[in-house]
Amino acid sequence: MQVKIYLAEFIGTFWLVFCGCGSAMLAAAFPGVGIGLVGVSFAFGLTVLTIAYSLGHVSGAHLNPAVTIGFWASGSIGADKVLPYIASQIAGAILGAAVLYIIVTGNGSAIGDFAANGYGEHSPGKYNMLAGIVTEFVMTFMFMLIILGSTYEKAPAGFAGIAIGLGLTLIHLVSIPVTNTSVNPARSISQAIFVGGWALSQLWLFIIFPIAGAALAGVIARIIRKEKTVSIVSVDKMAAEVQL
Repeated sequence: MQVKIYLAEFIGTFWLVFCGCGSAMLAAAFPGVGIGLVGVSFAFGLTVLTIAYSLGHVSGAHLNPAVTIGFWASGSIGADKVLPYIASQIAGAILGAAVLYIIVTGNGSAIGDFAANGYGEHSPGKYNMLAGIVTEFVMTFMFMLIILGSTYEKAPAGFAGIAIGLGLTLIHLVSIPVTNTSVNPARSISQAIFVGGWALSQLWLFIIFPIAGAALAGVIARIIRKEKTVSIVSVDKMAAEVQL
């Protein structure tokens, strides 16, 4: 039943935004015991790891429009699945941001930048637009290769969730200072909606370049696998091969 697939993506992306961005907003700089950038990086990685093993068998645990497009580019899912996946992910991300908004403002605090992604004066390290473009493209490209490689039928079974979760952790460890790390258009859209202004005006970068990086990774994966024909596998079969 298709509904359960999209419900799994909705819940999974909600969890990613709520816990990942929540760690940045609530725990990163908490006086005396804050988790800092390392803690935020692990929080994002753990969200993916936990959903991969709990709901990955249902939907493949994409949790990211760029990842869904990367899977399509690699020939792993059909084009008819792409838009419903993305709609479910964005809806889940927005709900995650909405719940987080209620909590963050619960002690009278303003949301500030709300962990939104940005470049230039809105980059944590004041990195320019080109640095942001390169970072988001390269990081999403490598993230997608990790996903496709670890979920491939010839990869060791049962370890994909660990590789993907640690891969996302590593990406955040490197790139938070540059863009606050997106590599996920749904995550960027959800935060930008609440921040408005500059976050919405810079949102294009965090939609276009993660998608471009993931799509290229999907094409590269086909070449690496040297497939003579492109076969479209069902979501159920893909989830079974991942063995999450």
